[in-house]
Amino acid sequence: MLTDFRDRLVQEDRADRLLDLALARLKEAGLVRERTAQRTESTHVLATVRDLTRLELVTEAVRAALKERARTAGHTLDGLVDEDWGRRYSRPVRLGKNPTRPKTRINTTGEDARRLLEHLHHNHPSLLAGPQAQVLRQVLVQNYHWDPAGRLRWRDEDDDSGLPPSARRIVSPYDPAARYARRGQVTRWTGFLAHVTETCSGDGPNVITDVATMSATSADTEVLPGIHTRLERRELLPDQHLVDGGYTPLPHLEQATREHRVTVVGPLPGNPTRQHRRGEGFARDDFHIDFDRKEVTCPQGQTSAGWHGPYPTSSPTAAPLIIARFAKSQCQPCLARAKCTNSRDSHRTVGFPPRELLELQSRNRADQQDPAWHRRCAVRSGIEGTICEFVHGHGMRRCRYRGQPKAHLQHALTAIAVNIERLSKQSPGESPPPRQPTAFQDFLDQRGIPRLPSWRAVS
Repeated sequence: MLTDFRDRLVQEDRADRLLDLALARLKEAGLVRERTAQRTESTHVLATVRDLTRLELVTEAVRAALKERARTAGHTLDGLVDEDWGRRYSRPVRLGKNPTRPKTRINTTGEDARRLLEHLHHNHPSLLAGPQAQVLRQVLVQNYHWDPAGRLRWRDEDDDSGLPPSARRIVSPYDPAARYARRGQVTRWTGFLAHVTETCSGDGPNVITDVATMSATSADTEVLPGIHTRLERRELLPDQHLVDGGYTPLPHLEQATREHRVTVVGPLPGNPTRQHRRGEGFARDDFHIDFDRKEVTCPQGQTSAGWHGPYPTSSPTAAPLIIARFAKSQCQPCLARAKCTNSRDSHRTVGFPPRELLELQSRNRADQQDPAWHRRCAVRSGIEGTICEFVHGHGMRRCRYRGQPKAHLQHALTAIAVNIERLSKQSPGESPPPRQPTAFQDFLDQRGIPRLPSWRAVS
């Protein structure tokens, strides 16, 4: 019964509608309101699957497809499954990273997968639409290829056959939506990515206003428009949205201001140019950009010979780019050419976003030099405690169910539970309790040693 209940809840965005209903009740009670400060952070979530090597993955995909057929139409396997198949696929595979006779196992498993799919295609084509049969087909294509002679070959990461990117690669036949991802040098996981948004106005309890479950390989830059769309539907849009640098692509900052009147506060991505990294030479800000005349003037007074774009970039979240080029006849005789380019034969090009995005970028980078901006943005760090509460207090780190829709259902119900738990511990009209000083802060206070106030105490 619980399985059927969960299956109904994951249909037609009912998990989000449950959160909508809970927040509507809190809004009616005056416990949450729109146009206050909110903050967002993400954390990784582990899928309910076992880590598999590629050979184990293919073997388990064959076994899962055989189980599916045996459960629904066992007679379709007659004439195909024999004693060898029973020995290879009757129980979960445990091969490890160094199995015996790996090449033989690779060839045998690939051939079994091919024979099973061809058997269903020729004799029972309607059964190929089964979920595990479809997963087996994708796993076979992702891990094997056919050479010019028509033989099945194992894909190698180093050769031309290659492997698909992590965003498309299936890592378990039992949860095809789970993906392998890594962030930094330490965090590596198989599963999903959860984004949590909460209020942080300081004049009442912090309330979870949105939770999003994304693919593990998705970037934080992709989630901000969806958060604002859902908050607008709930009539809980913030005035200021505090985020880290992963959420601040220029197009989304401009979109949030234009469509939702939301000011996104967070550090912009760094400037990757050589001049900016080394702090020497002529950077883009040293050039005068005239959008009306479509000209760029360099620090030596030369005017660009060409203006091209704006061009769309490879990333859907990156700003379009305008390219202004200077001619070689202008750059090569210039005495300051070394400050623009290292190559003797090259000439300078300057790339920049359209006018409204460039002005927004300049204002944000100027604001980041203001200590008041840092004090305001520091409030965002408080959501780390919320992530810890979700992970350690409610088991959010590990999925209870398989599949991204059911993982999102778990996260939405957890968000509702966290709100209930927080509000039940606080009397009406009571402010959040102040953060208690640490033992070392008490030590400094007792001895009259000056110290910085906590971030929460800074307005």
